[in-house]
Parts: sequence; C-alpha cells; structure tokens
Amino acid sequence: MRLLLDTCTFLWWAHGSGQIPDRVRELIADPGNQVWLSAVSSWEIAVKHALDRMPLPDPPERFVPRERERHRFASLAVDEASTLHLGRLPPLHGDPFDRMLVCQAIEHGLTLVTPDRLITQYPVRCTW
Repeated sequence: MRLLLDTCTFLWWAHGSGQIPDRVRELIADPGNQVWLSAVSSWEIAVKHALDRMPLPDPPERFVPRERERHRFASLAVDEASTLHLGRLPPLHGDPFDRMLVCQAIEHGLTLVTPDRLITQYPVRCTW
C-alpha cells in the first residue's frame, strides 16, 4: 500500500501513542508499504507550535525531520496539481491542512491514514 499520514497520525506514531488501532499500526510498520509524511503536515505542526497550540519536545524544524527519518517515512512535497485540485473539492471540511492532504492523496493515488470521519466523505481512499 501507498500511505499518506494525517498530521495527528504522524504525531501519535512519533509519540508512541496507543490511539492508533493495531491494524493501522501493522500497515504503517509493514516494510512492504510505502509511507509518506506531507510537507503540509510539517507546515501545520510549525504553525500550531508557533501559536503554542502544539507542544513538542524539540522545535518543529528538528522534531519533524528527525521523527520522519527515524520511522523511515518519505517526504511528500506540495505540488501544483494537488493545490489546484482544491478547487474541485466540495466544502465538507473547514481545515485547510486536511483539505490539502485529501488533494495530495487523490493526486498521488495514496491512501490517507486518518481517524477524521469528515475526510471519509471525500472521494479519497482512507484507512483507520
């Protein structure tokens, strides 16, 4: 499988949280699966950390790349096709970061790993 982590999924994984179901943990840990972290998630983490809404053990510029590399997640850049896909999404979800992750998953043929039920209303493959 080709998986794109939602921001909360990445953070829970990095912190070893028990909030990720066992089946999802197995998918992420499976070496046969490709797992990506989007630059959109890095952006969201940096913004929320700067607003004191997301405490981290280190500044985002150290924490995110360190954890992404430690867990062998690939980095997914923001691309033009994904940003332009935003205009085709119905206004189901108000979070701009989540909407962009949906667009990236659609454009890159990825399965979005998210507990967010609103996201499942979009025409995107999701798992949780």
